[in-house]
Parts: sequence; C-alpha cells; structure tokens
Amino acid sequence: MSAVAKAPRDSVGTWPVRDRIGYFAAWAAGVALIVVATTILAYMAVRGAQYFDLSLLVESPAAELDQSKSGGFKDPLIGTVIVIMLATLIAAPLGVVIAIWLTEYGRPSALARIVESGIEIVAGTPSIVLAIFGLILFQQQILGPLSFDAQGDAVLGRSFIACSAMMSLIALPLVVGSTREALNAVPGHVREASYALGKTKAATIRRVLLPAARPGIGTGTALGMGRIAGDTAIVIVLLGATLQLQSGGDGPLGPLRGIGSTLTSYVYINSPAGEGLSPEKAYFAAFVLLLIVLFLNFVVAGAIRGRKGLAWQR
Repeated sequence: MSAVAKAPRDSVGTWPVRDRIGYFAAWAAGVALIVVATTILAYMAVRGAQYFDLSLLVESPAAELDQSKSGGFKDPLIGTVIVIMLATLIAAPLGVVIAIWLTEYGRPSALARIVESGIEIVAGTPSIVLAIFGLILFQQQILGPLSFDAQGDAVLGRSFIACSAMMSLIALPLVVGSTREALNAVPGHVREASYALGKTKAATIRRVLLPAARPGIGTGTALGMGRIAGDTAIVIVLLGATLQLQSGGDGPLGPLRGIGSTLTSYVYINSPAGEGLSPEKAYFAAFVLLLIVLFLNFVVAGAIRGRKGLAWQR
C-alpha cells in the first residue's frame, strides 16, 4: 500500500508580495495593540502602587473643591457601582431581545430596518449629545418622580436613574451587535433539527440558540460595562458630579433619585486638568477603576463558561 503523498506545506515566503505585506502588517498591528494595552496597564499599576492608600476607599470626599487636604473617594466608588449595575440591567436584556427579534424574526421588515439604523445612529452619537438629550427628557414634569427635586419642586433632570438610562444607550449597540453575530454563527441545520423534533420557534430560541450565543452575549455585555464605567460626559450632566452622594428622598427609589459622581468624574476633577489639586488621588482612583473593569470582565467570562458547562450537562 503506497503512502499518501502529503501536499507541500504552504509557506509565507511563497505568497505574492502584496499578501506578505498584508500578513506582516496584520501581525504588526496586533503586536502594537498588545504593546499599547500592556503599557497602559503597567503605567497605571505603577502609579496605583505608588499612591496606594486603602483609607481612600472608605473615606468620603471632603466637602470642598480642594481634595488634597482630606477625604477619599468612597462616594464616587459607590456611584460607579450603582451606575454600572443599573445601566447594565437596562442594556443587557433589552439588547438581547432586540438582537433576537432582528435576527430570528425581522418583521415587519421596514420597522427592522429603522431599528437597525437607530442602533447605528446611537452607536455613533457622542455621549455629550446623549447627555443633553437625557437632561431635556428627564426635566419633563411627567418624569419628575425619577429625578432629583430642586428647590421649589422644580425637576432637576438629574439622578442615578437618568444617568443610567442614558448610559445604557452607549452599551446597547455593543450588546446587540455581539448577540447578533453569535446568533448568526449558529448553523442553520441546528434550527432545522430543533424544528424537526417538534420545537416551536420560541422554544428553539430559548433552549438552543441562546445557550449557544451566551459567549457572544457575555462579550457584548462586558464591552458595554467597560463603556459605561469609562464615560464622563453623561455623569457630569446627568449625575451632577457632586463629590458626595445626595439622596433623592425616602423610599426604595430615594438613593436612585439622588445625585453624586463616579470614579471617572473624580479622576477628572483631581487630575492636573481639573481643580481638585490632588493628582495622587486621581492616579489611585484611575487604578481602582481599571481593576473594577477587569474584575467585571472576568466575572462575566466566568459566568458564561459556567452556564455553558451546565448547558452541556443538560
């Protein structure tokens, strides 16, 4: 029995010059991205370690503009967590539902095209524009119960609810796009096999497509959370950027109707470009913010892997 001759292994050296240039350019771009990301992480780690002070995590900011005298960033840290969680709770379910409808139904087609265009417009809209739109929207009297009350019962249009609602818009396109790509990656014969077993379309989506698309949903959610955690314009306009948290009243919605700040606005205020006069605190706060984003990414990735494992066990 004669041995089967193996095809000669393709080598980059045998490629046309144009393909080789593109190949090495892609490699160079990837390496450059890794170098930039590593440099940022290393710089923030060094700066964060240089000004490391656990007391800053448990002390509220001083009630004055000059932050170099006393106070930490406990309130902005709490505000960051509230905004990230609330905005993600709005963007993730809504984004997944929109992606399922566009991918698996898409009817009426005219409405589907309008929704797709709307998502693209939101994705390209500067966050400051979203902030101004949100301020105008939440200053309406009908939405007064969701806003911080100013003197004279005026509707201020600022609150954690208003800020998170607008923050969810900058994360929504990421969730929708990633979920749609994950759903489109599921082979068509998987759907047909489910239908052949007597499953309805809704059951196929729930029991087959969504488990297969979980990694994509997790990726979009993690990217959206990163965008939420890093935005500053919406915080300044819709959250007031007050260094200390101020409750919006009694009841379960009282804290969410309040105003405050996040770590991004705190970093800006205390940076050399701001007026807080405390760049050391700004460096440490930026380092903590970076750790929060990395932690949330690991949590989402771990949850997706765990749910995927459970799905395979079923």
